[in-house]
Amino acid sequence: MSGNYASRLSQYPNKGVVGLPESFDTARSLHNKSKQLTKLVQASKRTVILTGAGISTAARIPDFRGPSGIWTLEKQKRVESANGRKRKRPVQLDENQKHQVTKDSIPSSQRTESIDFAKARPTLTHLAITKLAKDGKIDYVVTQNVDGLHRRAGLSRNSHSTVHGCVFTQKCSNPKCGIEIFLDNEVDGLSFQPTGRLCEECGYKMHDILLDWEDAVLDLDLVTKKCEDAELVLCLGTSLRINPVGSLPLLAQKFVIINLQATPFDEHASLIIRAKVDQVMEELMSQLGYDKSWKQEVTPVERKWKPVKGGNKAFAEILAEKHRHGAG
Repeated sequence: MSGNYASRLSQYPNKGVVGLPESFDTARSLHNKSKQLTKLVQASKRTVILTGAGISTAARIPDFRGPSGIWTLEKQKRVESANGRKRKRPVQLDENQKHQVTKDSIPSSQRTESIDFAKARPTLTHLAITKLAKDGKIDYVVTQNVDGLHRRAGLSRNSHSTVHGCVFTQKCSNPKCGIEIFLDNEVDGLSFQPTGRLCEECGYKMHDILLDWEDAVLDLDLVTKKCEDAELVLCLGTSLRINPVGSLPLLAQKFVIINLQATPFDEHASLIIRAKVDQVMEELMSQLGYDKSWKQEVTPVERKWKPVKGGNKAFAEILAEKHRHGAG
C-alpha cells in the first residue's frame, strides 16, 4: 500500500510545498496544446520521459503533493492537531453507496487510502510509454515512482531507471553481478537492507532498493547523461520538487510539463499542459498514428535483469557506504 510505503520512511518534516490547487486547461486550449506536443515529439530525435506519482493516480494509488496527497493530508492533520480541532465522525455509507465512492467524494480531512501496490494495474500512460519505447520513439524513461507499474506494463529495465527504488525489486550486492529480481509481492525493506535471500547466480546477499529520505539516488549518473543528451523531456505527473531528479529536465534542450499543479520550473518549460496525463497520452498516441490496439497489447513482465559488466559498481558503493556508517 502507498500509505504503508510512506510510513516506512524515516521522519522528515520538511517535505516542501504540498496541497497546491489543481487547474485544468479548457477543451480548446487542450486541443491546441495536444497538437503542439505532437509536433515536439515528432521533431525530437532523443526524447526522455520523467514520470511522477500523477501517472499512477488513475490506478488508484494516491500521489503525495496533490490536494488529497499523502504529504498534504499529513500536513493538514498536523495543522488540525495543533489547532486543537476534534476529529470529525467518519462518513457512514450504506452497501449501495460503497462501490460508488471515490476519494474525491469524501471530504479530504476524512479520506483514507488502503491501495495495495500488488493489486494496482498499469494505466493508459504506462501502456503508452511501453509502446513508444518498444517502437523507438523515446530514448529512456526516468521514474520517481516505486510502484513497479512501468515494469508491470512490460517496460524493459534496459529502457528505464527507478531512481527512488521499487517496492517489488531486490538486487544482488555483488559488484560483479547486480542482478535484479522483480517480484509479485513487496520486498519488505527500506534503505538497501538485506532481504534474507541469496542471489541465485552468485550466492551474494540480495538487498531492497527502496530509498529513504537521505539515500543516494539510483542510476543518477546514467539518467543525468540521458537528460543532457535529450532534445526533449516529457515530465508526466510530477511536481518536480524532489531534487536532484526534479531539476533533470533543465539539462535537456526543451521540456514539457504535463501536470495539474504548478511546478518550480514552469517558466522554463516549452509547453505546459494542465490535464489528466492519461487523457493527454491517449490523444498523443492517436495523433502519432496509433490505433487503439496499443491499449490491449500485452508485453511480458521482465522478471530478471542484469546490468552490463561493471554496471553494479555504484550500487555496491552505496552498500559499502551504508556499512561504514553501521546502517547495513
